[in-house]
Amino acid sequence: MAVRKFKPTTPGQRHKVIGVFKGVITATTPEKSLTYGGKSSGGRNSEGHLTTRYIGGGHKRKYRIIDFKRNKDGVPAVVKSIEYDPNRSARIALLYYADGAKAYIIAPNGLEVGQTVVSGPDAAPEVGNALPLGKIPVGTVIHNIELRPGQGAFMARSAGTFAQLVSREGDYAIVKLPSGETRKILAACKATVGVVGNSEHSLESSGKAGRSRWLGRRPHNRGVVMNPVDHPMGGGEGRASGGHPRSRKGLYSKGLKTRSPKKTSSKYIIERRKK
Repeated sequence: MAVRKFKPTTPGQRHKVIGVFKGVITATTPEKSLTYGGKSSGGRNSEGHLTTRYIGGGHKRKYRIIDFKRNKDGVPAVVKSIEYDPNRSARIALLYYADGAKAYIIAPNGLEVGQTVVSGPDAAPEVGNALPLGKIPVGTVIHNIELRPGQGAFMARSAGTFAQLVSREGDYAIVKLPSGETRKILAACKATVGVVGNSEHSLESSGKAGRSRWLGRRPHNRGVVMNPVDHPMGGGEGRASGGHPRSRKGLYSKGLKTRSPKKTSSKYIIERRKK
């Protein structure tokens, strides 16, 4: 994987950095049986009222149905193609199973067309294979981790992310997550071996405001430039800023712990995430 920079022939090209498709993406049209037309909300709820600001417009997208559960245990599948997915930062891989089924999965780094992948407790701990955490060797880099058995991949799914299996204690596996948090997860939960592909995604730069509009992101105005009636940080003579940064509803927006101290899952967290 690599990124592509452009000559500054226009203001929009000057800072533009995008991912390379050639040699990586092997199919331009998605599998029709695994797609459906996605609908964008435009920030509106079921009554048509605007409930989330700064969302609207953008290009139409077809949603690709991703198999996050990987529950076809013991059935080998061949990687048919690596494809672009407009709904996520990672690339996706089209699998053809030996029993005739087709499915999309998140494509890890190193997955190649023609490679065979398999899921289940008897699978080898190789890139692209999905296994229960209890069957994965300690120290292995993993992604697409379930939080509950059979729930489907829940953590470490975006481009370039990975977690690491640190150790095991009884029925639990100790996993260090991309955020830096270390927590216990049931050893029966599945995870996929490897690092999520398209790791250079973090190096990409849109180069112009129009590319944000193509993605459905409308201009986001800051609280300090508003009037006091619109935001707690608004108003003041001249360009006033300072005080505690707050949200529109008056809650502190930086440094305030928002996790409930009574949350039952806190007992599974060994070390909190790093800031």
